[in-house]
Amino acid sequence: MEHPENDKQYKGLTVNEGVQQMPAVNPYATFRRNKRTLSVQEYVDGIRRGDISILGQAVTLVESNLPSDQLVAQRVIEQCLPFAGHSIRVGITGVPGAGKSTFIEALGTELCQAGKHLAVLAIDPSSEKSKGSILGDKTRMNELATQANAFIRPSPSAGSLGGVARKTRETIVLCEAAGFDTILIETVGVGQSETAAHSMVDYFLLLQVTGTGDELQGIKRGIMEMADGIAINKCDGNNIDRARAARVSFKNALMLFPPAESGWTPEVICCSAIDHSGVQDVWNNIEQYIAFTQKNGYFDYHRTEQSKYWMYETINAALLNGFYQNEQMEELIKQTEQQVLNNEISSFIAAHNLLDAYNKKK
Repeated sequence: MEHPENDKQYKGLTVNEGVQQMPAVNPYATFRRNKRTLSVQEYVDGIRRGDISILGQAVTLVESNLPSDQLVAQRVIEQCLPFAGHSIRVGITGVPGAGKSTFIEALGTELCQAGKHLAVLAIDPSSEKSKGSILGDKTRMNELATQANAFIRPSPSAGSLGGVARKTRETIVLCEAAGFDTILIETVGVGQSETAAHSMVDYFLLLQVTGTGDELQGIKRGIMEMADGIAINKCDGNNIDRARAARVSFKNALMLFPPAESGWTPEVICCSAIDHSGVQDVWNNIEQYIAFTQKNGYFDYHRTEQSKYWMYETINAALLNGFYQNEQMEELIKQTEQQVLNNEISSFIAAHNLLDAYNKKK
């Protein structure tokens, strides 16, 4: 580009040519613009032979809200179901900052090195405003991500109660059909609806950390009652004595709760995900719990109850989607909403009117 300022009549003024700008899109990148759509059988065959790429595509299909994707996903799940159910499912929750991702990487690495095939379903919180998620758990588990027999799948919570993605249970089925014998589910954090996580795992681990004030005060009673074990993380350095003191406090608190339905007495274990101390003890406790509940019959009973629970949850979700996605109801909902805003009718009457109208239109 010629610069008129470089003309001789402008003495002492020179404009450099500058640096040519690189294109906004990487010219060396290759894109598969016309990606071939897989058939149901191709999905199932790929999952059964442990193809991680196809498993990831199937999980994306399960998480999709498109009716066409959901139809294919349900057929894939149906064909994978006979090959599922042969894994140990562990849910891990805890207060923010307890080191859940670091702990999972430490535990997962040890399991993989011991020959386990591990799937980590890391649930990332979704923004209430933008509905987006960072999905950065895989980048934080660098060492685990390099293990050949590990599959890490971050998923957005998408507003699901308990911090568990809406389709996590279906994803578990796909991972089990792909040959993964251990499933770790990381939830967003401690909340009032962690029942969702508890209802899809065999063992529910509460991860706690010391040095944040009154440790017991930050944990709700319902979470403590659901926990099959408590691990006090970051038991290292100058924090060892405090971690041990917290262990005594938690053990005393657990004694005040009624006996668990499984007959199991939860253990409180100190560990450090940084130096891997106590991590194996946590896994040993999980294996002891599984053996204990399999022996007394609670393991199978619990899974049966979980299946029943998710049947009703699926019914509730389908009814909710059917109501809001009904084209005939959309305009009526807007009109009724305006009536409520104008104080013409109460919220309760408006709700009943809409439900009555929906039932008549079906």
